[in-house]
Amino acid sequence: MRIKTLLPFVLFLFLSACSESVFVFSDGRQQALNSYKGQWLLINYWAEWCRPCLDELPELNKLNKGEAFQVLGFDFDKAKGELLDSKVKRLGIDFPVLDADPSSMFSQKLPSGLPATMLINKQGKFVKWLMGPQTAESINRHLGLE
Repeated sequence: MRIKTLLPFVLFLFLSACSESVFVFSDGRQQALNSYKGQWLLINYWAEWCRPCLDELPELNKLNKGEAFQVLGFDFDKAKGELLDSKVKRLGIDFPVLDADPSSMFSQKLPSGLPATMLINKQGKFVKWLMGPQTAESINRHLGLE
């Protein structure tokens, strides 16, 4: 009788430990959030029709090539497959693009305006939304690095 009582609790603990936050990328690849620990993560929400989004893409490409940040992107219009791949290529996006909205991983909602960038700290915790186009200077300012 005691085993029947403990079994659901043990199963719950086991499943909780196994439920790790995982990013799914446009190429089907998956990567755990904890693999980015020790690095700031910028998750940028963009759309092809958003002029400020397009204007900040070259800056985000540059930031992604540095050591301080990892940039990930998400198409606000939720394109998938070949349509998403063609957008990424056409817009010259060099950073990895996600296939699914990651906001719920951080108990957040889809942003109401664009461009929007989620700032995730080195421990994998949500810090804040950065609204509007970002530059290396503005991001460093938000991090207190200037």
